[in-house]
Amino acid sequence: MKHLAVLIVVLTSVVIAQEERLTVPHESFTLENGLRVILHEDHTTPMISVNMLYHVGSAREQSGRTGLAHLFEHIMFEGSAHVPEGKFDQWLEAAGGDNNGGTTADHTRYWQDIPSNALELALFLESDRMGYLLPVLSQEIVDGQRDVVKNERRQSYENQPYGMDHMVISEHLYPANHPYHWPTIGYMDDLTAASYEDIVEFFKAYYGPDNASLCIAGDFDPGEARSLVRKWFGDVPAGAPVAPISVPAATLVGEQRLVLQDDVQLPRLYMVWHSPALFADGDAEMDILASVLSDGRNSRLYRRLIYDMQIAQDVSAFQASSRLGSSFWIVVTARAGHGLEEIERIVQEEIELLGDLPPAQREVDRAVHQYEADFLARMEQIGGFYGKADLMNMYYYNTGDPDYFEEDLARYKGIGPADVRMAVRRYLLDSGRLVLSVVPEGRKDLASGDGREVTAR
Repeated sequence: MKHLAVLIVVLTSVVIAQEERLTVPHESFTLENGLRVILHEDHTTPMISVNMLYHVGSAREQSGRTGLAHLFEHIMFEGSAHVPEGKFDQWLEAAGGDNNGGTTADHTRYWQDIPSNALELALFLESDRMGYLLPVLSQEIVDGQRDVVKNERRQSYENQPYGMDHMVISEHLYPANHPYHWPTIGYMDDLTAASYEDIVEFFKAYYGPDNASLCIAGDFDPGEARSLVRKWFGDVPAGAPVAPISVPAATLVGEQRLVLQDDVQLPRLYMVWHSPALFADGDAEMDILASVLSDGRNSRLYRRLIYDMQIAQDVSAFQASSRLGSSFWIVVTARAGHGLEEIERIVQEEIELLGDLPPAQREVDRAVHQYEADFLARMEQIGGFYGKADLMNMYYYNTGDPDYFEEDLARYKGIGPADVRMAVRRYLLDSGRLVLSVVPEGRKDLASGDGREVTAR
């Protein structure tokens, strides 16, 4: 704990109480239109991050109209009533700022990192596309960004080695009516079929101030920030109430074995299980399990598959934590001359070993300490993805508490070897997993087991 205290003390604008509680001071308020605002002062550098999180992602879409949330990520940069097309980036860059956005199944978020003298510009830009996008949204803009998204899908998925694998897995891991069944980027047919009216209605339903939260972190005066937020967002009307999302059960009854032939040179094995949702009991344990299996040269799968046996090109394990339910992945690419059956056998041996005997204390300590170091490093960053503004906004969305840092880190610090063993025994079941073999075209013999052949949509 002494080393942890030293590390935390040097963090910017972080307070440690006598019991060494990690806390990020903030104040918050809600506008009459429902916009939740979170303010965190950090005067370390003359920078501010303005982070807007809309509580909508691809999970809010409907079958047959997928891809709309991600499409709006692009449309939101195309101008609004008082910001001509192309000026959003131009004005921000002229002030020395940077910005970006991202869409997941659970949410869509935008951030602007700016010098401290440009706060009003950032708030004006962000409020104008929230309140005054539709007056200038045209069929031409929609069609142009629709084509951009289609090209992104071609480049990043369809024409990328192993690019369609995640889509195939999601389609078979979740039932057709589950919000995680379809890809965030959407299906080509759905993007083509979406009408201008569909897109307008999607914006009206989900992009109001009462379905969003705004976090401002950095070098600013709170009183001035409050006034500016009210000035620029106060006249944006609230939207209609958003109903809770419907989530059907997602379970795998028995093992699913699939084979996908693709334009790749090396076969790749995916083993995927359902796992606890983000922040639910067991979520953190799955993160630590993933580290024990594949993080670093001393991890179990790296050491056996790549270093000792030299039958794999790469290996990774990770907990894909999401709000409505998560999935745990083990991914291994074979070396030339090796098939996936022998690789799966080694992976299965390591899973069974961890289920029979807990990992060594040093394995768990290494994983926890690495997570802790990464966690504290993120807290030293104000803006961008996973900086303090981004984290506080996501904490608020998922837990209701923007200052969830201590509780989040505590989930990991309390994990021991027996907890990892229990996670293996509870979640990595042979009878509830999906095994996908991706093999070069015409080489189904390299697959692991007798899987059902599938194609990517």
